[in-house]
Amino acid sequence: MILYMTSTPGGFNRRTGLPEKLDNSNHFVDRLMDDWKAHSKGLLISSDPKNSEMNSAMAQTYLDAFNKSGLSMDAIDVLDARDEQTAEIIGTYDVVILAGGHVPTENAWFHKIKLKERIRSFRGIVIGISAGTMNCADIVYAQPELEGESKDAGYERFIEGLGLTDTNVIPHYNQLIDSMLDGKKLFEEITYPDSENRAFYCLTDGAYIRKDTRTNKEMLYGESYLIADGEIGLICKNGGEFEIPTHPDVRKPAFFVAAALTVGGLLGAAITRYLLKHDE
Repeated sequence: MILYMTSTPGGFNRRTGLPEKLDNSNHFVDRLMDDWKAHSKGLLISSDPKNSEMNSAMAQTYLDAFNKSGLSMDAIDVLDARDEQTAEIIGTYDVVILAGGHVPTENAWFHKIKLKERIRSFRGIVIGISAGTMNCADIVYAQPELEGESKDAGYERFIEGLGLTDTNVIPHYNQLIDSMLDGKKLFEEITYPDSENRAFYCLTDGAYIRKDTRTNKEMLYGESYLIADGEIGLICKNGGEFEIPTHPDVRKPAFFVAAALTVGGLLGAAITRYLLKHDE
């Protein structure tokens, strides 16, 4: 499986809603094309299974966008509440798209259709979009998003995901950096405290992560930040790249820090300590 975890792949005009080419920032389309199979058949797995009209429209938009971008695709089917049994034939598709939306809502749907068990043996391309990317993690950080969620003692911020990666992603960082939620600063007062003994990779739109599950190698491309142990640092600029460290390899922390500094990172001491501590 080749996994692409995006903040957003583009593909539609935000003003008109019409399909357009995917965003090739940081060579996203170029890399995708190298992995692509001609005349691919895609499956869009919805984040809101009951919103059939929106899901069908989204599938058509992405079908047009892929083809406009030179990525040959014959059809995109939809997996939502209209036919849950489609989950049983995921292996017949070449590309699976995990839609964006509300993380807990999508997560519950994924559990209902037993997606974690079904996608484990998938051999094609998986493209996560926003919430779809977040739900790829083994343990998902469901950053509070809707009013009241950060104050709700029953809201679960850490939930079981698809287990396709150990990397926790927060998308749309460039849009959300100054956001307020429930009278608090979303990042400084909510997300930073949640990062104690954890690491969150914040992707700006146009940044993405590519993972090859055969080698377990994860490469991050484009402007991104790391939040860990309550601090944040720039770890990659637009046009830059680095390999996300895996815990079993004790050599990776030094490489990770060096790479971050090479691309002009502002990696704080607490983040460095986090990487060294958790890869021992």
